[in-house]
Amino acid sequence: MKKTMQLVLISVFFCTACDLNKTVDEREINITEKTARLLEVENDFGFELFRLVYGAEKEHENMMLSPLSVSLALAMTYNGANGETKTAMEKTLKVYGLSPDDINKSYFDLVNALKSLDQKVLLEIANAIFYRNDFAVENNFVNTNRHYYNAEISALDFNSPQAVITVNSWVAEKTHDKIKTILDRITPQQVMFLLNAIYFKGTWTKEFNSKSTELQTFYSDPGSSIQTENMQRADTLPYTSNNLFSAVQLSYGKGSYNMYVFLPNKDKKLQDIVDNLDAYNWEAWMKSFSVTQNVDIRFPKFKYGYEIKLNDILTEMGMGVAFTGTADFTGINRGGNLNIDYVKHKSFIEVNEEGTEAAAVTIVAIEKTMADPPKTPFHVNRPFLYVITEKSTGAVLFMGTVKNPLKSE
Repeated sequence: MKKTMQLVLISVFFCTACDLNKTVDEREINITEKTARLLEVENDFGFELFRLVYGAEKEHENMMLSPLSVSLALAMTYNGANGETKTAMEKTLKVYGLSPDDINKSYFDLVNALKSLDQKVLLEIANAIFYRNDFAVENNFVNTNRHYYNAEISALDFNSPQAVITVNSWVAEKTHDKIKTILDRITPQQVMFLLNAIYFKGTWTKEFNSKSTELQTFYSDPGSSIQTENMQRADTLPYTSNNLFSAVQLSYGKGSYNMYVFLPNKDKKLQDIVDNLDAYNWEAWMKSFSVTQNVDIRFPKFKYGYEIKLNDILTEMGMGVAFTGTADFTGINRGGNLNIDYVKHKSFIEVNEEGTEAAAVTIVAIEKTMADPPKTPFHVNRPFLYVITEKSTGAVLFMGTVKNPLKSE
């Protein structure tokens, strides 16, 4: 029996773009015009990424992404790209029109603003780069990522089993053990791993009373149902509805962070909402939450983890060259011959009466471009025999020798 995917639509991991029902304690992010531009394209990237992953997902019933985590890991990688690879990554991240300095400075400003926005919400964002200790890395690449992304940068002995443990320990620490592993093994070709981790823990502005939680029916598919623990409360909440869905806004802490829950109308499907998920519609949807309404909310508790390899999705979004032997990452190592082996994303979320705990990790694995396999020399530079046969019978049709290829008779 399939469960309907829990759709948690989050702008920049958790939405900060809405200024509904501000309280005295709420703070706004004051950002530059260039950072605002980055935030706009960041959301656009996230919506496209989500749509494509949702459309490709065949195995998992629930899914979750942190677009911010993916884009931060790719932005660090972008600092090592040149030529066609750099252009392709700009297209995928939708940052064309912004200079590398603008991109790095805007991410720096955005991340620092997000982390300090609400003292009642814990939001931690961490970056790291681990590279093979015998692999030379360009100083500019190291300095840029250390300065703008506060990346922890370490050289490790990739031949030692301890290297995998070190990377996974970093992941577990930065996600408060919600995600314990991201790396299974290190191949001889892999020379670098770029990682981002995001951890979020927020309590509802108004918590649900656990005594009101009770089993209720959840219709997972037409004709199918399951029993789930549903949180309940009556409240006055920002609410909107249209011919596609109805939706509410649930706030965390002082109200700077919010979860928007979109429920398809009975004659619609979740796919219909996802199909319409883009920057233009999102802006219109956010504006429609301007009216509050008395709502009897019943909301299932849920908890799950998700994992996906993003190579195919990112290739579809335009950066396929980065995964091939023609990739140009000479900004990482001037000798080149590097490409992205894989981009993997893992996430975790738990929603209960108290609030939400969520984490995400993205890893970009860089490998040496596979050299052509060694060729066995076969230089026909002396007299030789040739034989022409029929395959099915083995019959020899022609045989001959050549001692002088220039002789015509």
